[in-house]
Amino acid sequence: MTSSQEKIINNLGNLEKNLNYKFKDIALLLTALTHSSFANESKKGLKSNERLEFLGDSVLSIVVSEYIFKNYPELKEGQLSKLRANLVCEKTICKFSKKLDVGSFLLLSHGERNGNGANRDSMLADAFEAIVAAIYLDGGLSEAKNFILKFVKAEISSRSDFLVNDYKTILQEIVQKNKGETISYLLVEETGPAHNKFFKMEAKINSNKIGVGFGKSKKEAEQMAAKEVLKLMGYF
Repeated sequence: MTSSQEKIINNLGNLEKNLNYKFKDIALLLTALTHSSFANESKKGLKSNERLEFLGDSVLSIVVSEYIFKNYPELKEGQLSKLRANLVCEKTICKFSKKLDVGSFLLLSHGERNGNGANRDSMLADAFEAIVAAIYLDGGLSEAKNFILKFVKAEISSRSDFLVNDYKTILQEIVQKNKGETISYLLVEETGPAHNKFFKMEAKINSNKIGVGFGKSKKEAEQMAAKEVLKLMGYF
């Protein structure tokens, strides 16, 4: 084992701080960080994180599925599947991993380390799933859920594109059930320079204003206006 690898192991406490979770069995975290290339190269019988990755993928999926099922009752099955897929895809999970600086703590072979493996999206996403499993095994589902949802809630809040067309489509379907009623959107304010516009849109049923939304594009502002109307109607 090289001095840099020993340093990683000795500094696992710093990663625990990033995770905001203290392991009862630190060996679980060490395994979650051990890539198969390092396990094979070390020839010391170390376990790689592949089995933890398998378990973590399932834990992540069930936690995300339950959260969006309970918090987005207006979404249909296909829309829920699309949202979940966006939240558990490699690109998104890799982003979570980078926020924790997981790459700095990965145990990799010389070849993987020199080949910039610590910054590879797939490797970072796999490690995040393995860490999820490690927390699940160490502290139970409740601790794993708390850990996962910190990222998921922030990601949903920052990504209105997850639900693009959904709020407007749902509202349109509701309004169409009432004969003579139509939904429309009116731009009421546009501010900011050309490269950073901010829009305010009103949602109207016939001529009555029933909701207001804001966004960095007209489309996003319309979505937020439709969402406001659905909230007033008691749909979520």
